[in-house]
Amino acid sequence: MATRRYAALGLLLGFLAGACTTQAVSAPQPTQTRSAEPTREAAVSTPTPVPAQLRVEPSGPSQPQTATPLRFSIVPEATEARFRVREQLAGMQLPNDAVGTTRAVQGTIVFGPSGEIVREQSKVIVDLNSLRTDQPMRDAFIKQNTLQTQRYPTAEFVPHTAQGLPWPLPASGEAAFQLIGELTIHGVTRTVTWDVRARFTGQEVRGIATTSVTFGDFGMTQPRVARVLSIEDNIRLELDFAMRAA
Repeated sequence: MATRRYAALGLLLGFLAGACTTQAVSAPQPTQTRSAEPTREAAVSTPTPVPAQLRVEPSGPSQPQTATPLRFSIVPEATEARFRVREQLAGMQLPNDAVGTTRAVQGTIVFGPSGEIVREQSKVIVDLNSLRTDQPMRDAFIKQNTLQTQRYPTAEFVPHTAQGLPWPLPASGEAAFQLIGELTIHGVTRTVTWDVRARFTGQEVRGIATTSVTFGDFGMTQPRVARVLSIEDNIRLELDFAMRAA
């Protein structure tokens, strides 16, 4: 009987010892907890890529859109073409200027990617039939005999070079440059150079362009009228212009 009791007691002690051993092995190890911390820190420090549409590029001077030609068109209501000719009238002690004006001006100047003028798309046209001075008789004589507007009703200028014009064009401020091209009057075409002073304001350019020619340059005869004692062989051409980017 004693032997059976000792055997049962040994069996109970063995069961308890096995349970304790199993519980110790299944407990979490400290090394597993420490190894998880670096992994979490690495995930936080990795930068998240910024979507392209939300990126902010460094600010700097704006660049022109060189892929598309820059087109400027005449604003007729803010543009006036003029000629000035010095004349000496009978009964007048001093010479004076005969001035003819018109607002019938249209045209476009197109600039390419590097600031070059696109000649094939650029032209300024003045309607000579609309010229007016302070004397209707003078107007009729000039149109019929000098300009011969029935046959040559317009003056045309085709620019090909803007010498000294800053590029890219300034958004504001003033600039002086020379505009060189082919001027056609009275059926004759000659290369002329205009001196231009321009003021830039956003998408608009205003200024004045001037040049000088002679009657003979374009095959015209100097007017001869009884009241006019003399007329200088020098015609000053002026264009007060306003142009707007299209």
